Amino acid sequence: MHRLFVAIRPPAAIRSLLLSLSGGVEGARWQDDTQLHLTLRFIGEVDRHRANDIADLLAGIRFAPFDVRIEGVGSFDRKGVVDTLWAGVQPRDPLAQLHRKIDRACVRTGLAPEGRAYLPHVTLARTNRASGSLEPFLARTAGLRLGPWEVDAYLLYESFLRPEGSVYEPVMRYALEPE
Repeated sequence: MHRLFVAIRPPAAIRSLLLSLSGGVEGARWQDDTQLHLTLRFIGEVDRHRANDIADLLAGIRFAPFDVRIEGVGSFDRKGVVDTLWAGVQPRDPLAQLHRKIDRACVRTGLAPEGRAYLPHVTLARTNRASGSLEPFLARTAGLRLGPWEVDAYLLYESFLRPEGSVYEPVMRYALEPE
């Protein structure tokens, strides 16, 4: 089985600036450079046949390159407990349009459509009940604005779960081209 997702990899300069934000939240598990990405579609575990079908259909997607920027920070919670700190990505419209095209390709392989609302972001850290206060971090990074940069490709990644954290390996790169 292959645990897959589709994402955009920010350029090295943007990743470096995001990494410089790390710290200030006791007990947070900060992402490293290899983990920083903007998810377009989480696929999950699929067999080799479906993984190949997904890879083939992703190659057929046409979408013109576009510019994005990092803007603001936020958090996600699960059952009232914050579990993720993230940096927002703007503008959302081209990302949402590309997300929908990728989702439709995945559905054509037999996967269920994405059930959650799409919020473009780059995960910065994972937290839990034992993590310290988030307020100093959120206040310090409230006006965050990085970029813009041109998105000219997206990647199919395979994710490997390890005790020390997830390891993401790019499987295929897809260049963006006008329709």
